[in-house]
Amino acid sequence: MLIKGYDAPLVAGEPLLARRGFWSNHLLAMCGEATSAGRPAPEWFGDDGADTDAMSETLFDPGRWPVFRIPAAEGPGAVVIYRNLVGDHGIDYLLTHPGRSGAQRIGSWEGELPGAGLTWQDLVRMAGSPSPGAEGVEDVTARLLLALPLLDDLELPETAPTRLGAALVTAGAPQDTASHTAERLLAHLSGRPRHESAWGSPLSGS
Repeated sequence: MLIKGYDAPLVAGEPLLARRGFWSNHLLAMCGEATSAGRPAPEWFGDDGADTDAMSETLFDPGRWPVFRIPAAEGPGAVVIYRNLVGDHGIDYLLTHPGRSGAQRIGSWEGELPGAGLTWQDLVRMAGSPSPGAEGVEDVTARLLLALPLLDDLELPETAPTRLGAALVTAGAPQDTASHTAERLLAHLSGRPRHESAWGSPLSGS
């Protein structure tokens, strides 16, 4: 697999989405610190510690950098790359545009995500418009959760926690804790430094 700007052993990561331990690896760090309600744990995503550890070895293998493609039928899509440089692990997020061969890097997740991200509306639009026949992730739930770390919205709609909770359940999270997990994820994302609303979204070309 070739992506401009990445002279690295990139491999298609989409098959990993169905394996236990993936979502806890991808999202657990966004649940924030331990509180009186408990410490974030893989079980919040339907995984256990062994699942999560085994998947970590695969996701962060310096010899294979998993790539998750989120092509969109309408408007820009995204690419998620596990950047497995020795001593410099991270997750890069690139924006792809219809009709363009290149991709625009819009952020990296290494505990925090610098720069402007996506509004909830942008995120839902991207997740809900898979491109027929294009290589990448087609499942709407997986698309939403993969791109979730890019969420950067000053005014989330009231429906956001319910929508995210339902997506977590579909992905394997326990029904009785999914709403709490969704709230923790959204609270952590909304609590980090953000762009001003006047800057617009990177999807708009601002």
